[in-house]
Amino acid sequence: MNLNEPRDLASLIEAFLLASGKPQTLERLYELFEEGERPAPSVFKKALDVLGKSCAGRAFELKEVASGYRLQIRAQYAPWVGRLWEERPQRYSRALLETLALIAYRQPITRGEIEDVRGVAVNSNIVRTLIEREWIRVVGHREVPGRPAMFATTKGFLDHFNLKSLDQLPALAELRDLEPAPLFDDPDDAPVPAHLQALADASLAEGEDEAEPPKEETSFRTLLVELDAMEEGLKTDFDDLREAVDDDRAAEPVETQSLTPDAAIPDR
Repeated sequence: MNLNEPRDLASLIEAFLLASGKPQTLERLYELFEEGERPAPSVFKKALDVLGKSCAGRAFELKEVASGYRLQIRAQYAPWVGRLWEERPQRYSRALLETLALIAYRQPITRGEIEDVRGVAVNSNIVRTLIEREWIRVVGHREVPGRPAMFATTKGFLDHFNLKSLDQLPALAELRDLEPAPLFDDPDDAPVPAHLQALADASLAEGEDEAEPPKEETSFRTLLVELDAMEEGLKTDFDDLREAVDDDRAAEPVETQSLTPDAAIPDR
């Protein structure tokens, strides 16, 4: 095997990535060669290009994420490949996804700042789950009373979502543009497809008590758009509130206490 030939080196790199089962950095791949046989950096880059092109039309692809390079199944095959595992993929609550989205787009951010945007308290189990999955970590403490912890995402978060860096996160403005516009001003005016109407009639015939309400599917993009709108609606200027409080205090009558002779001079 000629390691200075990009095609031969590409096959060896493919073997490394298949055997490792996790992303590998270029530095780590360099370390796998002895000094006398180590290819030049230019040959190494050409080999990666050859490997990436060789994956065209195949079920897997070469992907560069935050932790390095890896070979992974293409997303279009995920619904079928997922059947290899008996346990179902873990479903995350809307509150967890909202918290994760805020940390990803507003990091570093404290728990109190997350609560200000969402308008509700952050469950401790949500933060614990994100830390245990190594999606977020504590990167410091805000220099304010109480010194609250500041959270940021990790390389594990980027790897899970096939991202090389945070710069690859879609802009919130782009997500807003991707949201489909409603076709009807009033949802009740939209026509119901015939097959859906037939299913609805059948379910009503069987009894409403036996039918389970469908679970609401939440789009991650929709969550980000809603969070952006919530944050834009936050009130940050409270000068008008201070003026209102001062006016109320000025309007309050001043209570005076009259002293009677008996009350003014205590009994001895």
